[in-house]
Formats: sequence, C-alpha cells, structure tokens
Amino acid sequence: MAWSGGKDSALALWALRDAPDLEVRALLTTVTEQFDRISMHGVRSELLERQAASLGLPVVRVSIPPDCSNEVYDERMAAALAQPLIAAVEQYAFGDLFLEDVRAYREERLRAVGKRCLFPLWGRDTRELASTFIVAGFRGLLTCVDTAGLDGSFAGRLFDASLLAELPASVDPCGEQGEFHTFVFAGPIFRFPIPIETGETVVRDGFTFCDVRPADAHVGSS
Repeated sequence: MAWSGGKDSALALWALRDAPDLEVRALLTTVTEQFDRISMHGVRSELLERQAASLGLPVVRVSIPPDCSNEVYDERMAAALAQPLIAAVEQYAFGDLFLEDVRAYREERLRAVGKRCLFPLWGRDTRELASTFIVAGFRGLLTCVDTAGLDGSFAGRLFDASLLAELPASVDPCGEQGEFHTFVFAGPIFRFPIPIETGETVVRDGFTFCDVRPADAHVGSS
C-alpha cells in the first residue's frame, strides 16, 4: 500500500482489507531526508511508525532529498521495491481518485519493473468519499495547505463536517488537486488511536504546515 499517512490512503487500505483475494504486506512511504518527515504531508516519521504499529503492518521507506529530481526518485523507488520484504509483491495500491496523468505515471513506472497497480477508490465521488471518512469514524487533521487555493488558517484543523462546509467551492473535498494534505490518527482500520497534539505552524514555499507530534512525547519543533 502506497501510504502517505493521510485520509485517502486510509480509505484505500480500508477497502483493500475487505477484498478476500488480497493480502496487504506492507506500507510504502516516501520520506524527505533532511526533515525526516512524510513527503508533502510534513508528518514526523515517528508518527508514521505509530500508524504502522496500530495497523499491524511494516513500513518500507523511500528516502528522497528535498527538491528530488525524477531520476533520483525513480532510483530510490526501484531500490525500495527490491527490498526482500516486498520484492515478491505483485501489485501496489494507491489512494488516487481521478487524476488521469498521475494514474498513468504510476502504471507506466510499475509496469517497467513488472508490477501492477490497484486504485481501490478510483472514480468515487469525492464529496461522498469525504463524508464516508467522517461517518465511518476516521479521525484526521490537515497538516499541509497549499495557500494558492486555500487559506493557511485551515492547517491544523480537524477533517470534519464543519471543515467540509467551510471549504471554498473551488477546493476538492478530498484535496485531490493538492489543495491540502492530512494525517489520520484513528479509525476502523486502526487497532488503537494515536494520541497527538499540534505544534507550531510555519509557511514554506507557498505551503502552510501545522506540526503534529505524539501527545505523550516532549519533543521540540523542527
């Protein structure tokens, strides 16, 4: 499972666990080296590990530098796919919803190494999907907001009915165009919730990030 720690990954994994002929072997996550955080989402690696523990799945990390080139990304990803834990895996699942170019890129790159893609949520209505996330008991919050399309004050807010009601009409309810990214800390796929607290909010390169950290750990912001 290509795992970002966010709501679409969580919903896709939930769908996969209902498929009788599939077994999820591991989470595959891209982490930015300099910050030791999930790429784009800005979530600390420690929280990724806590998600994995609650899900009962191991994590395979793909470490990439900031401003990673496509060439370096492809090299790092190929090395990750060759790791013994997942070398025999035949299919990789993604939480993509409707972006055709993103889907085509994933299919092309995995086809080149003899693998296939799964898109458990593909074509689902995104407003319906966002509501399903909330009604099913998932809990998540916005960790990153692209201020080109959404006010930075949304960073750090819970992904709930109030937030959905306040999103501008131009913003996809699931943030599929990159308007925002999330971190999920509880829900039906987790064996236990992950206690969290929010820290400082910073603006970097047009994005507003809200730091999220374990509620039981006294760590400084970075």
